[in-house]
Amino acid sequence: MMDSKTNTDTIAAISTPPGRGGIGIVRLSGPESASIAAQLVRLRRPLEHARTRLADVMEGPADEAAPADAGRIDEALVTWFQAPNSYTAEDVVEIAAHGSPVVLELLIRRALELGARLAEPGEFTQRAFLSGRLDLTQAEAVRDLIEAQTLTQARQAASQLGGALSRRVAPAKQALVELIALLEAGIDFAEDDVDVAPAKEIARRIGELVPGLEALEASYGRGRIVHDGLTLAIVGRPNAGKSSLFNRLVERERAIVTATPGTTRDTVTERISLDGIPLELVDTAGLHEGSEEAERLGIARSREALADAGLVLVVLDGTQTLNEEERRLLEAVRGRPAVVVLNKCDLVDAVTEHESATAALEAVRTSALTGEGIPVLRGRILALATGGAAEEPGMLTSLRHQRAILSTLEALRDAAQANASGIPHEMILLDLYRALWALDSLTGQTTSDDILNLIFSTFCIGK
Repeated sequence: MMDSKTNTDTIAAISTPPGRGGIGIVRLSGPESASIAAQLVRLRRPLEHARTRLADVMEGPADEAAPADAGRIDEALVTWFQAPNSYTAEDVVEIAAHGSPVVLELLIRRALELGARLAEPGEFTQRAFLSGRLDLTQAEAVRDLIEAQTLTQARQAASQLGGALSRRVAPAKQALVELIALLEAGIDFAEDDVDVAPAKEIARRIGELVPGLEALEASYGRGRIVHDGLTLAIVGRPNAGKSSLFNRLVERERAIVTATPGTTRDTVTERISLDGIPLELVDTAGLHEGSEEAERLGIARSREALADAGLVLVVLDGTQTLNEEERRLLEAVRGRPAVVVLNKCDLVDAVTEHESATAALEAVRTSALTGEGIPVLRGRILALATGGAAEEPGMLTSLRHQRAILSTLEALRDAAQANASGIPHEMILLDLYRALWALDSLTGQTTSDDILNLIFSTFCIGK
């Protein structure tokens, strides 16, 4: 994707989703955008920066001598953004026609005939990055905003698109650059009696960098969950009310519920948003010793779901005494993010045996029938999902981000150790530069072409 043609070619793509709709947009970017657009459509008035012009979409090249309606198949609105005041910092033209695949395909085909080439996935945003309009964290946020499925995800992506993460990293980077400059000056001008920074001063400066970066790295826990979501497996004995609780959380009758134990023979999944956190709920078959083959397969899948889930909801029947399977299950989830539910609390006055067995797990009393305890259960699930952390600007949302910060911290600790050991400043500088390069890789200043190509290839065409 990144070759010498990137900044000289004019690219074109359909920027709206495939299919039919009220509107469809063809976007061009590059030095020939305006001239190609002027040949693609018949403009009612000349193009002007940031002004929308009404135009006719013609079946073929416009014939000025022909009647006004001859060859016209659609009307469109055409907007020209003159470089560098555009998304890509190049000349950009957007043609908004009706969302007919036939019309949009005609516009693209004719644009290619007039000298444009088809844009690759993410190439518009890549050009914005290469021109300095966006750094890499902001470019990634464009993709995240498009793919957002909850308002919290959209809010987080918009914050990152606005540069929240870059601003959070900037003070650490500035302090690191100043420390590097101090040590470089001491080396370069040692013969001119310029004071070399003492070890105590170097240690102080490195020490001041670490807490903020550690706090940023710690934000990855919540940021990853906001970005990717979690899987919540609902497990327990047959007829404990797992499917009823599943339906309560989904807020519709998604799973079949009957009074007959063992109704659920296979896993049932549904994706929901809990206060903006994406959760995939998995209703499982009751855990017991099954006799039929289908039942045994369902129980095996339940155990797989239990092993793979990020969160576990253990449902106990408050009207029944604990059996050995439930005791093993409670023991298995100790130390894992898990919520224990004493269900059917509307049918019993006390569940002392269960409360004693689950005291350390802080069981929640619920009634899937009446809805009692469901708000408390939602709150407990949310607290476990987020680790109790509050939403914060500039969170790390991808593994790439986290690795960059971890590499920075590792290099700073190596520099601190070298300084404490009395190693020459030239060697300390190697670690400090390594820390700086890791920070720069976060925003894309030192990121390799291979990594950039991998990132932008995950974008949709036209963005």
